[in-house]
Amino acid sequence: QNMKMVPVPEKAYGTFFEGDCYIVLHIKRTSRGSAVDLHYWIGKDSSQDEQGAAALYVTQLDNALQGNPVQHREVQGHESETFQSYFRNGIIYKKGGVASGFKHVETNMYNIKRLLHVKGKKHVSATEVALSWDSFNKGDVFLLDLGKVLIQWNGPSCSIAEKSRGLALARSIRDSERGGRAQIGIIDNEKDSPDLMQIMKMVLGERRGELRDAIPDTKADELQKANVRLYHVYEKDNDLVVQEIATRPLTQDLLQHEDCYILDQGGFKIYVWRGKASSVEEKKAAFTRAVGFIQAKGYPSSTNIEVINDGAESAMFKQLFQRWTEKDETQGLGKAYTTGKIAKVEQVKFDTTQLHARPELAAEQRMVDDASGEIEVWRIEDLQMQPVNPKTYGQFYGGDCYLVLYTYLRSGRPHYVLYMWQGRHASVDEITACALNAIELDKKHGDEAVQVRVTMGKEPTHFLAIFKGKLIIYEGGTSRAQKSTPEPAIRLFQVRGTDEMNTKATEVPARASSFTPNDVSLLTPSQVCYLWCGKGCSGDEREMAKMVADIVSKRDKHTILEGQEPAEFWEALGGKAPYASEKRFQEQVTHYQPRLFECSNQTGRFIMTEVVGFCQEDLDEDDVMLLDTWEEIFLWVGKASNTYERNEAVASAKEYLKTHPAGRDLATPIILVKQGYEPLNFTGWFNAWDPYKW
Repeated sequence: QNMKMVPVPEKAYGTFFEGDCYIVLHIKRTSRGSAVDLHYWIGKDSSQDEQGAAALYVTQLDNALQGNPVQHREVQGHESETFQSYFRNGIIYKKGGVASGFKHVETNMYNIKRLLHVKGKKHVSATEVALSWDSFNKGDVFLLDLGKVLIQWNGPSCSIAEKSRGLALARSIRDSERGGRAQIGIIDNEKDSPDLMQIMKMVLGERRGELRDAIPDTKADELQKANVRLYHVYEKDNDLVVQEIATRPLTQDLLQHEDCYILDQGGFKIYVWRGKASSVEEKKAAFTRAVGFIQAKGYPSSTNIEVINDGAESAMFKQLFQRWTEKDETQGLGKAYTTGKIAKVEQVKFDTTQLHARPELAAEQRMVDDASGEIEVWRIEDLQMQPVNPKTYGQFYGGDCYLVLYTYLRSGRPHYVLYMWQGRHASVDEITACALNAIELDKKHGDEAVQVRVTMGKEPTHFLAIFKGKLIIYEGGTSRAQKSTPEPAIRLFQVRGTDEMNTKATEVPARASSFTPNDVSLLTPSQVCYLWCGKGCSGDEREMAKMVADIVSKRDKHTILEGQEPAEFWEALGGKAPYASEKRFQEQVTHYQPRLFECSNQTGRFIMTEVVGFCQEDLDEDDVMLLDTWEEIFLWVGKASNTYERNEAVASAKEYLKTHPAGRDLATPIILVKQGYEPLNFTGWFNAWDPYKW
């Protein structure tokens, strides 16, 4: 206001004049201190001078806060998901501004007559539009605000969620602007509300002609967002030079502390990263450079900009890189990780009896329950389900696909998890048959099962636990009665795990290079079974390996220590050779923030809308939502979601992994969860989950 920063009354938070600029400071306590975001918001009718002043104040505030904030440039109607998450009930745009004598008024103003066009389902915004039937369309919610009366008019093709978000906004206007003293009327079907329609006609006149059709939202799709490019920006003889240095997957080492960079996320969002050791001039010029870059690229002037300081990067920014490691970070997702090569990941002993009391533990440990439920296993044979002999439960062959149904009791009633295990060498037909049979099996259990897609070698924690230390994965072959290929004479298995809850034996090529010093390996030539113990393995690991050895081989067991192998041991492997002395390499993403998205595949384009700072309220019954916890992908399917999106859900999750800028592992487990049957390892990611909400 007059180029000065003037505080906005708290009651008016979320209301913005289109002729003004605003600055929003947001501080959130986190486990690692606090996260600070600083936004400057540009109204569509604001002056260039005001926009310049707002940018300048943001730079000054950034200095005052010692370069910790992430800074954002927000343009009316194109705000970032982070900005929209601050105003849970929606954002209201008002006509006019300070210059034309408008200011934020206190509550209890009744001499009002305006029409608000409400858009959006996850992120709601309301724009003041002309008081005329011409402003209406069939697909959105409109609020006619007459001070003491608010009339909510729902377009015939509105979704349930849009109607309920519209009502939340109407209530928030009533409570914050009218001190709770206003009536709300709802027109859901014009024929059923003659009295309210009468009031609308008095204000807007008679309606002539048809209403306009719904206007589809234009949003960036995932393919566009996956197209990340990194540019080095510097001055040369007073000219600005922008040089492209890399495309995806981007790695953290590309960012040099002496320089500034622009990261272009498919024109959907522009990030400016400012190195610690870059010059003060460079840091100051960050926003102007980004705006110049947008113009040079021919992007719309409303493109979102985020300015980021070296060492205080936002979660959104880090997720555009293949691997992001923090300095001195030992605190990862529930375990201790350090950067670089890791000798050993300590298996955290946790008390499974605590899972119900502490669902966040279930989420962090990826455990549905204490693994004490019942198991049934089927193999896909001739595209049908063939029951597997319970004596061989836990043995999986790479040439087959299996269905594993796990049943457990929660509050006295059965819950189901259905694992679809896909062998590396199974045919496409078998993998498809596995998915189809899973749907049938799920139907038999009242469509209540949580379906988990498991790729061979990427078995989730809970899957290991239900087989009580007897999980053995054979590289190839099949467990069918008529085996087409003879079994190899010599097999080598790597055993990892310290107790019944976390052990798995995997067949590896029978050669010297397959040994690693942290593991116990089992070698089964024709006469004996060798237990080879690496120098780094523990007593617990040896005990578990002995248990597995009894299943794999009926022969005598010989324990051999690393460095003391007899000649016949090497002979069985075709000669001595150096083995992997490299310590086991742990690729871990440090401190990954779970993210929730609304998925829509309606238009044939795959579009995801992120919900920042999510809670259970954000799961609407007509949605398919995707929760990404890095180690697994959950798909939450609402009761009223449309069949097309439900059927496309798993394909959408695969598409999400494929287009993820960080180059994700396509074998990440995908877990399908249905509304009302959420397991603890899903609900634990939400703060204060209410199991009776629906």
